[in-house]
Amino acid sequence: MELFNSALGRNITFVRPAYFIIGGFVGVPNINYYYVFLFIIYVISVVGNSIVMTVIVFDHNLRTPKYIVVFNLALADMLSSTALVPKVLDIFLFNHQQISYNDCLTFMFFCFTCLSMQALNLVALSYDRLVAIFYPLHYQVKVTHKFMLSLISGFWLFDIFLILTAVGLLTRLSFCKSVLINSYYCDHGPVYRLACNDVTPNRVISRISIASILWLPLVFILVTYCCIGYALTKISSAQERIKACKTCTGHLSLVAIYFLPIIFVYRFGETIHPNARIINLSLTAVLPPMLNPIVYVLQTKEIKASVKKLMKIRRQPKINVWI
Repeated sequence: MELFNSALGRNITFVRPAYFIIGGFVGVPNINYYYVFLFIIYVISVVGNSIVMTVIVFDHNLRTPKYIVVFNLALADMLSSTALVPKVLDIFLFNHQQISYNDCLTFMFFCFTCLSMQALNLVALSYDRLVAIFYPLHYQVKVTHKFMLSLISGFWLFDIFLILTAVGLLTRLSFCKSVLINSYYCDHGPVYRLACNDVTPNRVISRISIASILWLPLVFILVTYCCIGYALTKISSAQERIKACKTCTGHLSLVAIYFLPIIFVYRFGETIHPNARIINLSLTAVLPPMLNPIVYVLQTKEIKASVKKLMKIRRQPKINVWI
């Protein structure tokens, strides 16, 4: 408790600014074209994820535990894009770079909550594939609708609690140095580094959050696929191995789309130009929600078949019966 209350008992005047200034994308030539690009990505993301969710809702064959996670992934993707892109466009395209203190914290909470759920959804999908391949005869017992709904609900509660804690700890900070945030949105790290009092609790919760919603999910997924690879070696038929591998290709594509850009930014972010880093971070946030539905529609037979079936039903001509 002493760590989180280091400022208590001292004669410290807290300075809570009326507003912050978002300082990203400064000095980037022809940046308006990038804003148009972000808008196009946002539209594709919303349309694509809406299609995936609609197909899952209307096709009774897709109401399985696996597609509960796919639906939640599409929902989280659409919410993250909606929380981030329209506000970023409003900030920079219409020169509204001044954002109030409360609005900034609210913006941060919704962005981080929805973006973090993407990794947790990938964990749930990896567990589903592990049980399906490692314990095929017990899949219906181990992975039920109730279990998957409970897992997803638990992930949401954990995610909200973690991000709410991180955002809440910002309210104990005094901002007497600057109000200029060196990012393209109200990013947690650049915000708490502006404080002039003890930021140790914020640094701790930041590292806990990164470990919990990035590195631990990645390690779990890698271990899961090591187990899946071991299980595949025990399958005698090459055709059955290929068939089992195909059920994982969609998920592996989503894992690569989400984690590889983030790892690149963490590895090389300090060595590249600040504007290049900010653009890379923005692409890391907006590209996976756009690509995820495209990958699932193209690589998942069930969804492709459902989309074709729904389009066929819609195109059927109506027959008027005259009495």
